[in-house]
Amino acid sequence: MKQKKIPMRKCVITGEQKPKKELIRIVRGTEGEVSVDPTGKKNGRGVYLHLTPEVVALAKKKNVLSRHLEVEVPEAIYEELQQLAQKQMK
Repeated sequence: MKQKKIPMRKCVITGEQKPKKELIRIVRGTEGEVSVDPTGKKNGRGVYLHLTPEVVALAKKKNVLSRHLEVEVPEAIYEELQQLAQKQMK
């Protein structure tokens, strides 16, 4: 039996290739709104992050998401990511 291919994605902070399920997707929709996309199915331009508090803090500090998505990323998005990262650590 053929083994199923695991979709790999690259974290924009660490540069690591990881299975898509291990990363969180942040997406810029058609209207330019930014949202966290846990399902990975929303339409729009997406970037992937490794979901740890350190990576989220670094993304915020370096403004990486805004650069990649070419829009201003609201503070609330970083807060949501931080909360998700905290939950995942437990």
